[in-house]
Amino acid sequence: MKLPVIVATVVGAGLVLLSWSQTWFELLIEASTTGGTGEPIDVTGSVASPALAALGLAGLALVAALAIAGPGIRVVLGVLEVLLGGCVLLAAVLSLADPIASVSPAVTDATGVAGAAPTAELVASVSATVWPVLAIVGGALLVLAGIAVLVTGTRWPASSRRYSDSRMAADDAAVTPVERPASDRAIDDWDGLSRGDDPTDETTERHDDR
Repeated sequence: MKLPVIVATVVGAGLVLLSWSQTWFELLIEASTTGGTGEPIDVTGSVASPALAALGLAGLALVAALAIAGPGIRVVLGVLEVLLGGCVLLAAVLSLADPIASVSPAVTDATGVAGAAPTAELVASVSATVWPVLAIVGGALLVLAGIAVLVTGTRWPASSRRYSDSRMAADDAAVTPVERPASDRAIDDWDGLSRGDDPTDETTERHDDR
């Protein structure tokens, strides 16, 4: 169950971030204000619901945390993911429920008029795209993944230690003493002869070994 939950979290957070960067609304301002052009203005999710960027990044951070966390921490992360997905749902739904308020910053940028009521009077029409809906889908995935963590997270398998065991065995093998090369032993014998030692004397050999 661990892999599907992590994949759902990645997909949910990815949808939130992707939708945040796309066009949520197409806005038409009164022709008299724009000089009679009547050209639509694209309002992205970064304007209509700016909090989604931080929420999406937090969802991706949860992926890394879930992959390495222990059973107890997974419960805490599951609660956080449910709350995170709920915040995404709330932000996207509020934006869709009141599109005029959502596009108000774009109206201010285009006309210089500020304030909720004055900008609302300048809006001729607002049409939503599919991206706010996809943000809601992403939030729902985060909520479902968080619930799955709460239900199954304590039973996820622990991380394997086989690579650590293999490394320890390799380190033990590296410090195992090895027999000295024949060339080194020959040099020792030559040095012993220079000192007047008899290489056939076992007592001398044992003394040299010590």
